[in-house]
Amino acid sequence: MKKLLIVDDEAHIRMLISQTLEDLEDEDVAFFTAENGADALQIIRDEQPNLVFLDVMMPKMNGMEVCRQVKQELGLHDVFIILLTAKGQELDRQKGQEVGANLYMTKPFDPDALLAKAREVLALD
Repeated sequence: MKKLLIVDDEAHIRMLISQTLEDLEDEDVAFFTAENGADALQIIRDEQPNLVFLDVMMPKMNGMEVCRQVKQELGLHDVFIILLTAKGQELDRQKGQEVGANLYMTKPFDPDALLAKAREVLALD
C-alpha cells in the first residue's frame, strides 16, 4: 500500500488537496493529514509515506525545517517531498532545494497538476 501525507495548517487547504487526490484511495493509497510541522514529522517517522505535500509556513515547525529533518537527520531520502507555498520567489525555491525538497509548487496550485504529480510519484499510471 502506498502512503500519502498532506500537511497544511489551514483545514480548507488540506480538504482541497484531499478532494483533488481522492480518486487515489481507490488505487490502494492510504491518506494521512497533519496541521502542523511537529505532527507531520511524527507521522513521517511512524508511517514513512511515499509522498508528502508539505506547506512551508506553519506553526510549531515550518515545512522547510520538517523537510530538512526528514532528509538530512532521519535520512529518509525515499520520501518524496513537495513543498507547497505562496512564496514563489527564486530564493525560496533555492532554500527548498537546500533542505532536500524534491519539488516546489506554488499556491494557488493547479489541481490537475497536483494529481498528475501524485500519480507519477506513486507510480500509479
